[in-house]
Order: sequence, then structure tokens, then C-alpha cells
Amino acid sequence: MENQPKCPLEAKFSKYQPKCPLSLILQYTGHSDYSRREPPTFAVVGEQDGIAPPALMAQRIRALQRQGTPAELHRYPNTGHGFALGSGTPAAGWEKAAIRFWQKHRSAAP
Repeated sequence: MENQPKCPLEAKFSKYQPKCPLSLILQYTGHSDYSRREPPTFAVVGEQDGIAPPALMAQRIRALQRQGTPAELHRYPNTGHGFALGSGTPAAGWEKAAIRFWQKHRSAAP
């Protein structure tokens, strides 16, 4: 269809997004839907997140993996919602793992 977005994320986040991202990095989100055209996805959550349930993100990542989409979930103990870069928490340094994931999968985007 002519009006159908090229990337499933265009319709969700912005009608002005020019093209699909090479990879997706999710931090403490309740975003649970997905499509067959998802980009490689890296997610981080705190085990004690009371706002965006870690189990919901784990479910999404497992579904992506089952369909063959490269996806990783990193869960951090004793960490709640909103840890940003994780300074002073078990999540410290998560962004370095995200960069390695992006570098590994940047050419695998749909």
C-alpha cells in the first residue's frame, strides 16, 4: 500500500521519521507490541521497576527472538525506574553494551 510506512516505528513515533532505525535501544519502557520488520532491539530494565514492568519487556524480547530479530534484554538487580546511565547502580555502563550491540547489528536492519 502506498500510505503504509516503510518502518513499523514510523507510525508509532513520528510521521516525519525519514527511515527505519538501524537498531532500537529501549530503556525501561512498557512498549510491548512488535512486527515482523522490527530492527535489532537492545533493552535495559531495572528489576524493581514499578512503572514499566520488566516482565513485559522480557516477553517482547522473547517474541522478537522467536521471529529471528536480533534482540537482547539486560536486567539489573536492585534497580528501579529512571536509572538513566546507571551511575552508582548495578546498571552502570549499560550504554557501552548498547553501543557494542548497535555496532554488531547496524547492517542487519530491515
